Amino acid sequence: MDGKVIESAPNAAADWPDRIYDLLKQYNVRQVALVPDAGHSRLIKRCLADNELRVVTLTTEEEGVALMQGAWLGGQRSVLLMQSSGVGNCINMLSLSSIHRTPMPMIITMRGDFGEFNPAQIAMGQATQTVLEAMGTLVHRADRAEDVAETVEATLKLAYNTFRPTATLIGQRVLGAKTFGKD
Repeated sequence: MDGKVIESAPNAAADWPDRIYDLLKQYNVRQVALVPDAGHSRLIKRCLADNELRVVTLTTEEEGVALMQGAWLGGQRSVLLMQSSGVGNCINMLSLSSIHRTPMPMIITMRGDFGEFNPAQIAMGQATQTVLEAMGTLVHRADRAEDVAETVEATLKLAYNTFRPTATLIGQRVLGAKTFGKD
């Protein structure tokens, strides 16, 4: 069966990925850590096409926390792109950012929320914000395409001005609910 995305809102195809890319450039982000994710696909393509960005594909999300720590120690800004299911993999590693006062902005596409079809995505999707906050991460959420860029910018500012882990959660109302079935 082929996966497809059912758009659940008229703004599901808005230009928010391009606006995030512009913010990464504006905030001098040099490294992008990611686990491939359909919700971030347009942003990932923009980052891969940019020779000034170092894009590192991870085997698991917690590697991104270590990469971001190293990038900061090496004098570069970075960002971690992942899906909400990957947050569970990062729980122990998230404490490093708070201990070492390292900015760590995360941009997280949500699963297990609005219109989810996959029962395996529900638990972590519903716990993502709580888990991040329990580990000291400052969390903002965008559920409308027109709010994504502003929310990501707030996340970047908080991370780089306060030297703390921060996250923007991009809800499924923005991304469209994923489903599996024949086209």
